[in-house]
Amino acid sequence: MNLPGQNKRVLSGMRPTGRLHLGHYHGVLKNWVKLQQEYESFFFVADWHALTTHYEEPTIIEENVWDMVVDWLAAGIDPGRATLFIQSRVVEHAELALLLSMITPLGWLERVPSFKDQQEKLKERELATHGFLGYPLLQGADILIYRASFVPVGEDQVPHVELTREIARRFNYIYGREPDFEARAEAAIKKMGKKAAKLYRTLRKGWTEQGDEEALARAKMLLEGQQNITLGDRERLFGFLEGGGRIILPEPEALLTEAAKMPGLDGQKMSKSYGNTIAMRDDPARVEKVVKGMPTDPARVRRTDPGDPAKCPVWELHLVYATEQTREWVVEGCQSAGIGCLDCKGPLIDELQKEQQELHDRAQPYLEDPTLVRNIIADGCERAGEAAEETMEEVRRAVGTDYY
Repeated sequence: MNLPGQNKRVLSGMRPTGRLHLGHYHGVLKNWVKLQQEYESFFFVADWHALTTHYEEPTIIEENVWDMVVDWLAAGIDPGRATLFIQSRVVEHAELALLLSMITPLGWLERVPSFKDQQEKLKERELATHGFLGYPLLQGADILIYRASFVPVGEDQVPHVELTREIARRFNYIYGREPDFEARAEAAIKKMGKKAAKLYRTLRKGWTEQGDEEALARAKMLLEGQQNITLGDRERLFGFLEGGGRIILPEPEALLTEAAKMPGLDGQKMSKSYGNTIAMRDDPARVEKVVKGMPTDPARVRRTDPGDPAKCPVWELHLVYATEQTREWVVEGCQSAGIGCLDCKGPLIDELQKEQQELHDRAQPYLEDPTLVRNIIADGCERAGEAAEETMEEVRRAVGTDYY
């Protein structure tokens, strides 16, 4: 359950397993740029997750980490609006993952759809490891430790968010039922002040006895605005409001993102595994070379042969980059053989190189002075660490490990 008392926080991460390409830019980063305008956004480098599949390649991870952050900044991620950090620099992720592993049934992890899919796709790697089986649990900890309201995902990642919700629900069920829960809740109500306490009791009665949903909504809004109670008491009163126990780890919601199929150089989805990518900050000469070498409609053997844009991988990229006027020119020219394939590719190369230049320009200050990137990440790790520690104080208290 997503609590109104939560700030509307979004959390998302990317694994540093190689250079980011235009599929990442159009499919993920452009969405992050929009989200940072609407939500408190936490974006992290999932370096521990990279080790679940690339544990034998530790030397490449560090280089990929900093390259990836530069790509984020080049894409328009604003460290003034979003918190950028590295997963392994906030060790509370690992602590929460360990504690959650104590209560997570093994079968829950084995049934995650991507578990067997990834094993099948990555047959060349030895993935019969505890880390690989448990990565959805670590992913859940990444989300829950920040009490994220939303997690932007595609359809294929929804099961991961659902698993996270189940884990949170189980944790709250086991640890949210304090022996003196009602007494603590009553004490928290008194801290609100006479007027607010009376209103809370009235609204709670309206919901629990009459099912008045408006009363429930007003009670949640009341709690959201309370400054006299601690975070723990607020969670306690949210649980008390609905007749349950204390909600320690709120359940996140999947924020479905539009499936952006960024076509690769061969017409398939752009992916490193297909070898059909253009990097976000590629060399302009390479961009021109690879686009000129793209396959086209097989029917166009000779320059005078008419073709069908729908059968041409180049057309797929035109759909992303071309104006309506250019598309009309392509369709007419291709179908009538009025233009050749190299003619068709010209405007596409121009648009790609224009976009690339903008990315290069935004990245240049960080390439010239790498300390700028280090400082951004250091500040982000500090902010993320404070938020994570706040959650862990409540979690440790709940599981009984706050005695030191």
